[in-house]
Amino acid sequence: MSVADRSIDPRIMESAKGEFLQKGFLDASLQEICKNAGVTTGALYKRFKGKEELFCALVDNTVQDLEEVVRQKSVLPATLTDEQLKKAWDMDREYMQWWFDYLYDRYDEMRLLLVFSDGTKYANFEHELVEDMSHTTYAYYKEAQRRGLTKTDISEKELHVMLSSFWTAICEPLVHGFTKEEAGRISDLMCGLFDWYKMLGFER
Repeated sequence: MSVADRSIDPRIMESAKGEFLQKGFLDASLQEICKNAGVTTGALYKRFKGKEELFCALVDNTVQDLEEVVRQKSVLPATLTDEQLKKAWDMDREYMQWWFDYLYDRYDEMRLLLVFSDGTKYANFEHELVEDMSHTTYAYYKEAQRRGLTKTDISEKELHVMLSSFWTAICEPLVHGFTKEEAGRISDLMCGLFDWYKMLGFER
């Protein structure tokens, strides 16, 4: 039984990434991907069922990495001290820069997800990410409210809107192709724009 030639896999992936970044998923051509990779369409179909599976192969690891980050940050709020619960809302430059560094280390994959994924299962990637984070974040807020750390009364829908604005601001530099240095300036501006302590009524 012959062993599949895996040496052409990187060429297919690199060609696919270039095609998707240039044309988006819907307009990308498998024929062009194969041509630029120097392989036959038959060789591609031995590895991927179709265009969407190929697209997903490029971004799945990034999605899983993000989900793991969210999971690691999702400590049960009831287990936190009052001070830890308050500090969960800190948003200093170090925190923002961590996120921008993390996302820019996955620049191409994030642009595929945010800009070029229409027609794939990741078409609503940003919205679904915010939805997941909203549930976790709201649990932190309700625990703080239960302990009397904040007197505000914000609904989960309202917090979702605020988080959507926050994540849009984080993702827009990637959407518009900002350099990492330009994104660093956005990071500084965001620290002044999003004051969660004031918004949620925490005492400093």
